[in-house]
Amino acid sequence: MASMMLRNFRVPPNSVSLEEARNRTFEFFKMACRSTPTIMDIYNLDDVVTHSQLRSIIASEIRKNSHVTDPKVIDMLLFKGIEELRNVIEHSKQRHHILGQYVLPVLDRENLLHDAGAKDRGMSDFLKNFYSSNYF
Repeated sequence: MASMMLRNFRVPPNSVSLEEARNRTFEFFKMACRSTPTIMDIYNLDDVVTHSQLRSIIASEIRKNSHVTDPKVIDMLLFKGIEELRNVIEHSKQRHHILGQYVLPVLDRENLLHDAGAKDRGMSDFLKNFYSSNYF
């Protein structure tokens, strides 16, 4: 169902005004939020993240570009967002791509993933530096 919505969703070449680009951004956000159950099912994310956390991740990705005021740039960002969502829904990415790009950085910031104090006990400085420079 979500892939059908994506096939019908197109970004016109140019937005006339900032208000029109803003409305298209809201429509994209709604479509992305409606596709979260599909994404959760495809990538088996139920054990890692909830639907509301996934919606928050989508909202934070959109808010990263909230400072942009040029409608042409907003249209280009919308196009990139639609392509990224299409790749995710059509399973062009694997589970570890989704986790590494979107889920784990947010969960690490919220300290929901693991307790750093328990991980550091009994390790050498070399291992601490190694683990802090990698994903795990």
